[in-house]
Amino acid sequence: MVLEEEGLQIRRSNQLRVRLTNNNDIAKSYVTQAEERIKHSKEALSEGSYPYVVRQCQEAVELLLKASLRYVGIEPPKLHDVGYLLKKEKDRFPQWFQERIDELAYYSKVLRREREPAMYGDEETGATPEELYSKFDAENASKMCAIVYELVKKLIKTD
Repeated sequence: MVLEEEGLQIRRSNQLRVRLTNNNDIAKSYVTQAEERIKHSKEALSEGSYPYVVRQCQEAVELLLKASLRYVGIEPPKLHDVGYLLKKEKDRFPQWFQERIDELAYYSKVLRREREPAMYGDEETGATPEELYSKFDAENASKMCAIVYELVKKLIKTD
């Protein structure tokens, strides 16, 4: 019986290790996917496709924040704004990251609101995405995205 219990404990420990490894691998994959979107957002900015910049930055921020959650062992929900979960699970992160969570959650919320209009426009008013988003909007989305990227890269690299 004791051997079985010890064997069970070993199996559980190995399963946990596998889950943590998978979370880290998935987190790194999310960062890679976010980097691709950031690359496309920079191209779109130089081409004047401002709604596409906003959309790509929103997707990148979503992936980056989900990567940070996975990195600390939290499976993120299938929602576009996980800022509330960052706040709820703040204690799982290093102090330097905790100090920026309100800022990260804010960026997530702001960009989440722009997700659909940046792609579809405003159906109520009939405004196209191009009418809704300017260079100013795109540059602000890019700045938010860059901050999130730097913080998440530091988290995953140094923690």
